[in-house]
Amino acid sequence: MLVLIPAIVVLAIGLITYQPPAPTYTSGVRFIVGQAPAPGTDLKDEERYYNWLTSEYIVNGLTDWVRGGEFATAVSEYLAGQGHTIPAPAVQAGLAADNARSMLTLSLSGGNTQQLATMMDGVIAILTTQNAQALPQLGGENAQLTQLDQPLVSQAPVGIRAQLELPLRILLALLAGAALALLFEYLDPTFRSREELQDLGLEILGEIPKQ
Repeated sequence: MLVLIPAIVVLAIGLITYQPPAPTYTSGVRFIVGQAPAPGTDLKDEERYYNWLTSEYIVNGLTDWVRGGEFATAVSEYLAGQGHTIPAPAVQAGLAADNARSMLTLSLSGGNTQQLATMMDGVIAILTTQNAQALPQLGGENAQLTQLDQPLVSQAPVGIRAQLELPLRILLALLAGAALALLFEYLDPTFRSREELQDLGLEILGEIPKQ
């Protein structure tokens, strides 16, 4: 019984104080990034290769730019001009960027669907119209971004941490209860049977019945 007491207490407190996790929403969009060849360029195989290679470098540069604070600040300032007050840290906290070859993937997460859609509009606007500042190699020209899909806001699944939090607490409470029971047994000076005294070599003079 002593083993179960901590687990019962933790379970009771957990059930009394339980609050379902607040829903989290995500929105994502993908871009193919490229740069138009110079006028009059004959796109032979070698030129095509370097054109694609340049696109990969552009994607890497844009990914680093999106992850930085300057991009979030630009998005916040753009949204302020549209009448939306969303601070740069809020944009940066929910924004993630990844890249694979010439494809750039952006995702936003947050707890407000309307604000999430607004932030995504600002992210797309800054990314497509002001990326020249992140790519000085292009001589002040914006890289050409082709948006592959429209961002849709959807609810993210509950994280595994939120699902396992209470079971893990109960498991730790059971372990603590087992340790407490062993400690109590070790410190208990009471002899509970005739055999325990006989094992110590003591002579038994009498025994009081339980009833």
